[in-house]
Amino acid sequence: MKHRISLFSFMTLALLSISLSGCFEDECTSTITYRIWEPVYMETADIRQDISIESARPMQEPGNIYYYQDYLLINERGEGVHIIDNHDPASPQAIGFVKVPGAQNMAVRNGVMYVDNYIDLLALDLSNPAQPSLLNRVEDVFIDNYYYSNFGYIVEYKETEQTETRECASFNDQPVLWENNVLFVDMAFDATAGSVATAANNAVGVGGSMAQFTIAKSHLYVVDDWTLKVFDLAQAEQPELANTVDVGWGIETIFPYGDNLFIGANDGMYIFDNNNPTAPFQLSKFEHAQACDPVFVKGNIAYVTLRDGNQCQNFFNQLDVVDITNLSDPKLLATHQMHNPHGLSVVDDAIYICENDEGVKVFDVTEVDKIGDRLLDQLKGFNAYDVIGLGGLNVAMVIGDDGLYQFDITDRAHPRKLSVLPVQKQ
Repeated sequence: MKHRISLFSFMTLALLSISLSGCFEDECTSTITYRIWEPVYMETADIRQDISIESARPMQEPGNIYYYQDYLLINERGEGVHIIDNHDPASPQAIGFVKVPGAQNMAVRNGVMYVDNYIDLLALDLSNPAQPSLLNRVEDVFIDNYYYSNFGYIVEYKETEQTETRECASFNDQPVLWENNVLFVDMAFDATAGSVATAANNAVGVGGSMAQFTIAKSHLYVVDDWTLKVFDLAQAEQPELANTVDVGWGIETIFPYGDNLFIGANDGMYIFDNNNPTAPFQLSKFEHAQACDPVFVKGNIAYVTLRDGNQCQNFFNQLDVVDITNLSDPKLLATHQMHNPHGLSVVDDAIYICENDEGVKVFDVTEVDKIGDRLLDQLKGFNAYDVIGLGGLNVAMVIGDDGLYQFDITDRAHPRKLSVLPVQKQ
């Protein structure tokens, strides 16, 4: 598995699975077996030369999902974008793959797909999804997300296992921290930071709740660990970085609704007024325990899932239901315990929550204080990361480690499986 390390998480890279033997006296030796993440470097020229359009290939490590005019775009983490013809959700057809190193997110407006290529933003022509082509590249707009060293940008880490016997004191040659039998090594000490369709003339796709790219009001909004970047799409083929807004820390997801942007972070949900789309500003913040937290909004209710995990630094797994009638003063209405919730979607009176290894759970949301007690159905037997529910099409699309699963949600409470497009691990 490839690990993309952002600026926020770079300083606390963990070395796991440590086994020690020997005596810890004035003189001793230690035999240590551990996994280490070795940096992968890329120079700017290498980042910018490897964009290609390929024939369809199997999914191996799917990430975010995006729906646009009967097509599905599925991110292959750090590799590119799968293009799926989904005119018939019961029989989706993979028709191509756009190879984009570093790709994690994408969004589409008026036939133009925007995708990240490590430090750059790409615009691709998707008017014919079977034959996409590169239109333009906006350089260095994400450069602050990567460290630059003498060997190039550190773009990811690859995991290897090492075993060695050393004198105990020899581990003092670089900054370390022992805590709960885990060795944390600061590997940054020698690094330096590098400098649903609307109107016919504004067709925009639908992203999941785990997305970091979204489009609203003819602008592309991108969140990273601490900022919100605003791109003006007045000239679709030449997106222009119009503004960068400092948000906070641990920023994870973005969800547009009405005239507002809802941003999920490790420590809460930020609500931004977006009436001036080039200059969104913060209205309020709903704080919660530190956790990963995608957001979905419908009406005057925001649904926020909190989960634990290595990067989430949290021991809570729950659904928070927040009243946003007063956007400047959001109020917690209820909290419901969950297994390990990730992405979510609400269609009418049903909420679909991805519960990782427990698939998708469907709850009744008609009474917000009773959601956790009103489990309507559970879709089991696969891993679920994110979901897009489209009430108009009566389809829910679920992505996870096992692949793409699609369900007929004509009966909102009891989805019926339509198709599976599985991963094929090497």
